[in-house]
Amino acid sequence: MATSLGSNTYNRQNWEDSDFPILCQTCLGENPYIRMTKEKFGKECKICARPFTVFRWCPGVRMRFKKTEVCQTCSKMKNVCQTCLLDLEYGLPIQVRDTGLSVKDEVPRSDVNKEYYTQNMEREIANSDGTRPVGLLGKAPSSSDMLLKLARTTPYYKRNRPHICSFWVKGECKRGEECPYRHEKPTDPDDPLADQNIKDRYYGINDPVADKLLKRASTMPRLDVPEDKSITTLYIGGLGENVTDSELRNHFYQFGEIRTITIVQRQQCAFIQFATRQAAETAAEKSFNKLIINGRRLNVKWGRSQAARGKEKDGVTESGIRLEPVPGLPGALPPPPVSDEDASTNYFNLPPTSSPAVMNLGLPPPPGVAMPPPPGFGPPMFHTMDPMAPSMPPPMGMRPPGQVHYPSQDPQRMGAHASRHGGP
Repeated sequence: MATSLGSNTYNRQNWEDSDFPILCQTCLGENPYIRMTKEKFGKECKICARPFTVFRWCPGVRMRFKKTEVCQTCSKMKNVCQTCLLDLEYGLPIQVRDTGLSVKDEVPRSDVNKEYYTQNMEREIANSDGTRPVGLLGKAPSSSDMLLKLARTTPYYKRNRPHICSFWVKGECKRGEECPYRHEKPTDPDDPLADQNIKDRYYGINDPVADKLLKRASTMPRLDVPEDKSITTLYIGGLGENVTDSELRNHFYQFGEIRTITIVQRQQCAFIQFATRQAAETAAEKSFNKLIINGRRLNVKWGRSQAARGKEKDGVTESGIRLEPVPGLPGALPPPPVSDEDASTNYFNLPPTSSPAVMNLGLPPPPGVAMPPPPGFGPPMFHTMDPMAPSMPPPMGMRPPGQVHYPSQDPQRMGAHASRHGGP
């Protein structure tokens, strides 16, 4: 039976003394330089009730101070963080982790059996290399599809924020900006996630956070195999700027021969084409919602065929949904006419007017053919009967060779200089 902190005689050799805590990246914080206070045998473990060394630190600016809650022996038995009690490998609650790995909790509840079980686990931990968990957890399979889909790949530092100030909610907080708690309105006071028991979380029973994650896992989307057997390309999205061609090839080569890998840096995506359809199906099944490279969860989808792209261009997506036109944009141009009778000059869908102005621009004549003069400069259409009118110059074909007629130098032209036709 464990003793209280004030006892100095019974079972003190089992008290725990450590130099550094077992923490996850989220609880440790994003600042690589932090200060910790160490209190030897400062509190009792909330699971086994044995005194242990308590560490206390601040994970970052405007964050609340955190401390270890359970001893290192209880942490190693479940492979969890000493503060948040989340799995160190997947970042998930113990109940979700045990469900995914099909592990049944075997930790006894009574004090005497719990102490005996803890001593056996300490002996097994001392004989192991410390790289793998002990007990049934160490014999479980290395991974699970559900755990890979739900696993958190990046730290969630918002979990370290201060709690909400209850005085501010009631309108009685007088600290102002110096208050170390958050001045925010709680979202839902009756939320079951706000009522969590640390022992229930450790033993994996009645955990509201785990129930929420398990419900999410049951409703997660599935990747359906396309009916077109010619599709052997996978779309990989969310690459970021650090994922390279070799890293993608190192992961996907295990599923079959890769024909090409095309990376589009602007969209941060890649297209991987396999040599066979079977290899593409295996890669899609093994990588959907499970592919993590450089700490980033990548999105895996099937590529689209040329026929599907053509439908989408016509306003119909691959799933058969017709896209509505965007208001304010001009309509599509009419197709080119099939025959001369269907020809139309209204290429911009302009409304018809009462007197449309149409310009008929003729083509230049072929070489050797005289071009008719512009209107107003050529010979009159009808010969005048006035005898005093000047005679018209002969046509170009009837003029003698070497003679060129210039209308501006014609002496009979109106407005010509008087000296040219004998005037004073």
